Amino acid sequence: MVERLKNHDRIADERVLAAMRAVPRHIFVPEVLTGKAYDDHALPIEAGQTISQPFIVARMTELLELERDARVLEIGAGSGYQTAILAHVAGQVFAIERLPELARLAQARLRRLNIHNAVVTCFDGTLGWNAHAPYDAALVAAGAPAITESLITQLKIGGRLVMPIGERRDAQRLIRIIKTEHGYDQEDYGACAFVPLIGRHGWSEAK
Repeated sequence: MVERLKNHDRIADERVLAAMRAVPRHIFVPEVLTGKAYDDHALPIEAGQTISQPFIVARMTELLELERDARVLEIGAGSGYQTAILAHVAGQVFAIERLPELARLAQARLRRLNIHNAVVTCFDGTLGWNAHAPYDAALVAAGAPAITESLITQLKIGGRLVMPIGERRDAQRLIRIIKTEHGYDQEDYGACAFVPLIGRHGWSEAK
């Protein structure tokens, strides 16, 4: 999987590649799917959600350009796999998952792997987590209809937000926002497809 990310997908950040090598992806998927855990595609998990394909996890992490002491906000923890990858690259990770079952399972997996610089909580992630702001970076692992301004306000100047944006629930563009003193700059990294971001500043309900 890591060789594919490096040689085919051109993931260049060695710390991201090391994290992808270190975290056992099969722990984060249902037991019946462990044989497919390292294939390059998304897989279904509990509560009708998905674990993103390895490439998109690595790509989004790389786009955050994290330093070792970075404080990161993650929205949509899901299985906890992206959280674990971030925890290997950053100093602290504060992850939010709106579904209680997934939040509980994600936290348990992190503890099983002795990852103690990440925490998963359960509430509306579109509000962010202001108690631990400002953040060096934020990652949203679900597709929003528009840029979530509430998350930008919780970033430091120069902080980066990576999230899928699209007017359709089933098709988005991967966007990176870089906060500036006078607003933010926006970069487009191509098409992607995520489950919808549900919450006050996302979609109102899942189909």
